[in-house]
Amino acid sequence: MSVKHEISAITARVAERSRASREAYLETVEENIARGVTRAALSCSNLAHGFAACGVTDKEKLAGEVVPNLGIITAYNDMLSAHQPYKDYPDLIKQAAEDAGGVAQVAAGVPAMCDGVTQGQPGMELSLFSRDVIAMATGIGLSHNMFDAAVFLGICDKIVPGLIMGALAFGHVPAVFVPAGPMPSGLPNDEKARIRQLYAEGKVGRDELLKAESASYHSPGTCTFYGTANTNQMLMEIMGLHLPGASFINPGTPLRDALTKAAAKRALAITALGNEFTPIGRLYDEKSVVNGVVGLHATGGSTNHALHLVAMARMAGIQLTLQDISDLSDIVPLLARVYPNGLADVNHFHAAGGMPYLISQLLQNGYLHEDVKTVWGGGLSGYAREPKLGSEGQLVYEDAPAESGNENILSTPAKPFRSNGGLKVMKGNLGTAISKISAVKEERHIIEAPALVFHEQQEIIDAFKAGKLDRDFIAVLRFQGPKAKGMPELHKMTPPLGVLQDRGFNVALVTDGRMSGASGKIPSAIHLTPEAIDGGPISKVRDGDMIRLDATTGNLEVLISAAELEARPTAKADLSHNQHGLGRDLFATFRQMVNGSTEGATPL
Repeated sequence: MSVKHEISAITARVAERSRASREAYLETVEENIARGVTRAALSCSNLAHGFAACGVTDKEKLAGEVVPNLGIITAYNDMLSAHQPYKDYPDLIKQAAEDAGGVAQVAAGVPAMCDGVTQGQPGMELSLFSRDVIAMATGIGLSHNMFDAAVFLGICDKIVPGLIMGALAFGHVPAVFVPAGPMPSGLPNDEKARIRQLYAEGKVGRDELLKAESASYHSPGTCTFYGTANTNQMLMEIMGLHLPGASFINPGTPLRDALTKAAAKRALAITALGNEFTPIGRLYDEKSVVNGVVGLHATGGSTNHALHLVAMARMAGIQLTLQDISDLSDIVPLLARVYPNGLADVNHFHAAGGMPYLISQLLQNGYLHEDVKTVWGGGLSGYAREPKLGSEGQLVYEDAPAESGNENILSTPAKPFRSNGGLKVMKGNLGTAISKISAVKEERHIIEAPALVFHEQQEIIDAFKAGKLDRDFIAVLRFQGPKAKGMPELHKMTPPLGVLQDRGFNVALVTDGRMSGASGKIPSAIHLTPEAIDGGPISKVRDGDMIRLDATTGNLEVLISAAELEARPTAKADLSHNQHGLGRDLFATFRQMVNGSTEGATPL
């Protein structure tokens, strides 16, 4: 199972670039391991506070200092469908821990917001920064030094990256991530998109739109399209932080509960008190990071991970760049067709063979590093197996199927849907951006059209409704970056742009903001850095400037001379209304401290 030379070379490049920062990180991890990761470091008063609320039996176990204690970091709330199933997980985990001779305590709750609720609303300007709040809240939960290992209950957009960042700050502690699974399939995603476009055109009313949306998002579990939330789950599995095959089992099923209990027991088995000590700081290395990027490309995953993968890696001293991500995209074939990159949803993907089949194919063809640490133990080959329930309800594993259950959804490297992955780095005189190409038709990979400049996504929607956009154009939407507005998702304008594209116009988007993980069919260059508020070249673009977006070469240019571009003044925008209200006041320091999109857009 040797990895391809090209992938090995990129991994070595990342490792060499990261040498100093990775060594410094690992030195801290080893110092904390040597200092003691258990309750032995606590005074009697400290410890008494730590188990005061426990029952007598658990107090006796924790006082003895030889029984592992499992910390639960939970993102449960019952407003967010993907996280509602986590309500009962702590009790399952505590019982599993007791059965294994250990103890489990809820260490902390972390916030979990839903971008689906805040799309196009002021609250969306808090969304990206919620990732860093989650990382800090995780750190607070683990700061008591009561825990020999931790399990993390989180699934959606910023939540899993935030939990990873927090876990890596405690790299001396083993960490197991526990998913909740997708909701059962509802209204097909392409039909939902069709109704959205009809609503954007004024051909159906709000009642019809709400009916369609409610039929799509209809029960506990993640949304079934392949956006950021489900890309998170793919990443946790292919990086060896889930149990094998755990990602896409529906909530409320016996197999889901069996996997949750097994995850708790496995977390207790990999503490320093046993023989398989696997702290996350050692597990999460350059090879596992590259495996994650390979998975992103092979499945056509969310553009949000061009931010998150970079930010997560930096927490472990690993210097991943957009160029690394783009170079891997040129090598890794697209093997999955899941909406918005196809008509299937994640339940169909799972039924076709899902993660075990995907990992087995990527391993067999040299696209993944097999020789990595995982929470399951051994290398990644253990993840080319799928979980089942045995005759007595016990968890058992079988080898991944030899063939795809549906070659229109899940294919092989010999018959890929595309020879390259889903993301492309765009560079030119406008800066550096990222483009998701997996769901864009090839005839639209090159767009050259005049710019129309906007400072709010609502301006685009209003212009569309007024009939002012029936033409070829590239929408330049600026002052949406992390320093300006916290980099809100701009998914609300996807339906009108989709309508214009379907009418035959050549349209595209260039922005220093970001799009939803569900966005796909519109050619775009997003996460543009430097952003407009920093005086980036996007701030100098004017209406009518010709822009060329070429996803085949990765070229992004405004077609004017360098001298003219340099001489132009930078545009300004009144952002005062984005600085307060609905919690935005609380994040002023984050907006001032955040780094650029190419560095992960994090204030940490």
